[in-house]
Amino acid sequence: MNWITLNEINQLQEIKEKSKVTPQVIFKHSTRCATSQMIKTRLERNDNPPGIDFYFLDLINNRNVSNEVAETFHVHHESPQILLIKNGECVYDESHLGISLDEVVEQNSMN
Repeated sequence: MNWITLNEINQLQEIKEKSKVTPQVIFKHSTRCATSQMIKTRLERNDNPPGIDFYFLDLINNRNVSNEVAETFHVHHESPQILLIKNGECVYDESHLGISLDEVVEQNSMN
């Protein structure tokens, strides 16, 4: 998995714009959570699916960015959490053990 680091609020506007051409995924990770670490490891066992950008947000060190993600994309904050952004909007989000790369790819093809 080739992550793009998400650590600045102004990147969210960039993600919204880029999502009009290329689907964008945000993975919100807590370095203090064993479940989050397990999901991160599971995701990193895979290569990036073609045609999707993947952002990694360390929400412990970037709480303000994490809060802005929830507000910008109208989702309830969870950790870990994955969001699929297309055409400037969150079209899919999942948290905890429900996070699956296969599901993200499937949702991308459906939306």
